[in-house]
Amino acid sequence: MEMRTTMNKIAILTDSSCDIPQALADKYGIDIMSFHILLDGVDYLERVSCTNEEFYDLMRQAKGVPSTAAITPIQFCEKYCEYVDAGYTDVVHITINRSGSSTYDNAVMAQGMLREERPEHKMKIHLLDSHTYSMVFGWYVCELARKLRNGAELRHVIGEFNDKMSQMEIILGPYSLRQMKKSGRISAAAAFAGELLGLRPIITLIDGKTVVENKVRGDDKVIPAIIDLCKKRTAGLEDFEYMVAHTGIKQGEELRRACKKAFGQEPVTVFELGGVVSANTGPDTIAITYTGKRR
Repeated sequence: MEMRTTMNKIAILTDSSCDIPQALADKYGIDIMSFHILLDGVDYLERVSCTNEEFYDLMRQAKGVPSTAAITPIQFCEKYCEYVDAGYTDVVHITINRSGSSTYDNAVMAQGMLREERPEHKMKIHLLDSHTYSMVFGWYVCELARKLRNGAELRHVIGEFNDKMSQMEIILGPYSLRQMKKSGRISAAAAFAGELLGLRPIITLIDGKTVVENKVRGDDKVIPAIIDLCKKRTAGLEDFEYMVAHTGIKQGEELRRACKKAFGQEPVTVFELGGVVSANTGPDTIAITYTGKRR
């Protein structure tokens, strides 16, 4: 949780939507606050109550669909107070996409509460909206922490992070539309037609916005469609890197192999979508995330 640059004592804080593996969080001293997920009347604390694989199985067996609860202003204020008491000079707080969650706004409210509770504090809170989800920002939170540990200037590192987030794109391929319909990512009519006709949407998440870019018929068309769209969106880029995401299904490894063949390089990492993200995408989903063109 702690790193020092010159005379500063800096905390790195994020939420469990980052999907950073605990080993990496421990390695880089990243503090992660968990979301609550409600499913069939049971309250699950992400990263604590069950593993990703267990949560995927719970979703497949559930009668209803999961809902998520953002971390509250009070919880954030309590965390900030802990940092003040521990003598931190700075907190870099990175949140899930602001347009898809109240988390960022709750953190803003918490800063006001902190000023009331600890008016004497001089700790600086650098609140960053990732504009995205999962390891799409989690990987670069780790990079931010690593650079700070190596003595990089805080302002410079934050600028690099924001610049990287402005380029990140996700292409998503859900094999089931149940959660996507419930979360509002696609309409009920589109979900009904999709299930009836065997259509699978190919979806982009860019700058916090969700767009159905294409529909393909049959599960075997999903991976080729994802790769084809990625190639189109990254044509002409010199520095291309990508990551593969999945929900523990065999298509995750199939996507990795297909991407390696198509792009001539391995992904930076392969990761599982956590509870908060898969609560919206469903338990049978694959995705590729990559550095796109500057916007």
